[in-house]
Amino acid sequence: MTTRSCPCGLPEAYEACCGRYHSGAAAAPTAERLMRSRYCAFVRRDAAYLLRTWHPRTRPERLDLDPGMRWTGLEILDTTGGSAFHTTGTVTFRASYRGGSLHERSRFERVDGAWVYVDGDFPG
Repeated sequence: MTTRSCPCGLPEAYEACCGRYHSGAAAAPTAERLMRSRYCAFVRRDAAYLLRTWHPRTRPERLDLDPGMRWTGLEILDTTGGSAFHTTGTVTFRASYRGGSLHERSRFERVDGAWVYVDGDFPG
């Protein structure tokens, strides 16, 4: 990853990639792009974006992000649904951080046309 590429792992610059979702200039078109933008929001400690893209049914009241957490990479392992033609989708990923990694299968739904994170589980 170069210093100009987006933390989500795609080759575009942050502003042209996840930055446009974080600023509200665009909405993530797929569940995978939303998942990538949420990972990027964790990297940048953008709790407001994370809460804004969380399903109202499962969203916590607040989010306290650990300032010492250093995310180091994202690997998409599998996706199901989640395109412009779906109302639900899943994204299975591995997010690496200094000292370990998080393996999750995240569930997404559309609410008023926009993709939101519902919840996730941790495959064995």
